[in-house]
Amino acid sequence: MRNSSPLRVLVFFVLLVVGELGAWLVWQLNETAGACIGLFAFLLALVVAVSTNVASQWERCLLLRLGKFHGMRGPGLFFIIPIFDSVAYWIDIRVIATAFNAEKTLTKDTVPVDVDAVLFWKVIDPKKAALEVADYKGAITWAAQTALRDVIGKTVLADMLVGRETIDVELQAIIDERTEPWGVNVCSVEIRDVIIPTALQDAMSMQAQAERERQARVILAESEQQIADKFVEASKSYVKNPTALHLRAMNMLYEGLKEKATLVIVPSTAVETMQLGGMAGMAALSKGLADELENKEAAEPNGEENTT
Repeated sequence: MRNSSPLRVLVFFVLLVVGELGAWLVWQLNETAGACIGLFAFLLALVVAVSTNVASQWERCLLLRLGKFHGMRGPGLFFIIPIFDSVAYWIDIRVIATAFNAEKTLTKDTVPVDVDAVLFWKVIDPKKAALEVADYKGAITWAAQTALRDVIGKTVLADMLVGRETIDVELQAIIDERTEPWGVNVCSVEIRDVIIPTALQDAMSMQAQAERERQARVILAESEQQIADKFVEASKSYVKNPTALHLRAMNMLYEGLKEKATLVIVPSTAVETMQLGGMAGMAALSKGLADELENKEAAEPNGEENTT
């Protein structure tokens, strides 16, 4: 029960001022009657002030009369009978977020995990929430925690890490079934974090890395197989066209020699096939003739001077 309220103070002073003013007027005629009216005005202002209560828009109040349920009050202004009536509960009907967790709980495949979750709920029947359970907030927290432990024990770790939405829906259904007799409705359940042992985290990381490496090797093998198939198709086009094959080989040599500091070793069979030996011989012969002509031209002026 709330012990103080600005409205109570205002009601008390207003009634007290009006009563004392009336008592003063009566006191002018009869002092005894004026004193009695003044005392009665003070007691009346005090009783009305104590009887005045205000509930906020999101609050509902459980009213007991002589210990028995008399009704729900709120929102807004309401009055009670002092001594006979009492406000036992002020219940908030807004959506409330409650955090809960399950520490060192074993999954179905015997892996210890720590799970943190959040429960969103609201009171839809304030009467049941006040009369059917002693502490509905604490009871909701314990019900959520036990439900979370039950679900973890029935779930494999891999499914828990991947399918959180499924676990959220399952938890919501279980908790809502348990809290429905208390006049509480579960809006949603959300798992915030799943913490697993460090050693298991390292093992899972190594497993994921090995799986990625395996996929990379498979992709590389498939690429090499596709390249080999393309080479087979290209070889079929070169079988009936040796000129194209020679041009392709010469182009490969040119691309290799074009790079700096590159040494290309060509088998003799390839040289004979491409007739590179004949071409090299002709190039060497032409170079020798050119050198001989240059030597003759250089020797002719010296011969003329000796004759003279």
